[in-house]
Amino acid sequence: MQKLGKIYRRNIYGVMGTLVFHILLFSAFLLADIDKKGNIKEEVILIEFPDNIPEPELPEEEPEQQEEQQQQAPAPMVNNRTNLASNRSARENTTTSKDEFFDNEYLKEVEAAQKLSSSVSNNLSKDVVDLSEIKMPVETTEGMDRDSIKNVIYAGESNIVYYLENRYHVSLPVPVYLAQGGGTVIVDIKVNRDGTVVDATARKNNSIRDQQIFLYAQEAATRTIFNKDNAAPALQKGTIHYTFVAQ
Repeated sequence: MQKLGKIYRRNIYGVMGTLVFHILLFSAFLLADIDKKGNIKEEVILIEFPDNIPEPELPEEEPEQQEEQQQQAPAPMVNNRTNLASNRSARENTTTSKDEFFDNEYLKEVEAAQKLSSSVSNNLSKDVVDLSEIKMPVETTEGMDRDSIKNVIYAGESNIVYYLENRYHVSLPVPVYLAQGGGTVIVDIKVNRDGTVVDATARKNNSIRDQQIFLYAQEAATRTIFNKDNAAPALQKGTIHYTFVAQ
C-alpha cells in the first residue's frame, strides 16, 4: 500500500496534466466553427417551391353512388314535414286545451254582455213618448176663494208643492202616478204676468233611476197655469216640487 501511495503521489501531476490537455483539445474542436468575434456561424437553408402546384385529384364518384345519394336526399325533407306536422298538431292541441280552459269564464262574460246589449237595444228601439199626448189629471181652482187656495196639493200618498210669491195656480196637472219609479223632482219655472209658464227645467236627482219621471215633471210644470198679475215681474221665478210614488 505504501508503494501504491508513493506511485500515486509521484504520477498524480502527470495524470492531471494529461487530462487538462485532452480537455483543451476537445474544446478547440468545439470552437472550430465559432469565429473570432464569438458569433456562431449559421448555415442558410434554401427551400425551393415548384412554379405550378398540381391540384389534388378527387376520386370520381361512380354513377351508382350518385344515384343512391340522389334517392336518399329527399329523406330529410320528409322528416322535416313530419316534424312540422307534429308541431302543428301539438300547437292545435295546446290551443284547444287553452280554449277549453277559458270557455267557462268567457261564456259567463259573453252572456252578461249579450244581456246588457239586448237591454240597451230594447231601450233604444222603444218609441219616443210624445209627452204632449199624455193625459194628466188637473187640479183647478175655478170658483174657489183666493184665500182658500193652498200651494200644496195631495194626490194620495204623493203631493205637489209650488213656490211662486203672491201667485196661485189656476190649472195644475198631476203627473205623480204616471211613472213606475218614485222620488221627488224639483222643477225651476219662469212665469209671465199672464200666468203662463214660459220655461221649465227639472233639476237632477241621482237617487232617481226612472228617467221618465223628470220628463213627466217638466211637462206637467209647462202645462201649469197661474193667475194673472200685472204687478208681477215680467218673468217671475219659482219652483214646483213633484213627489212620485213608485207604482
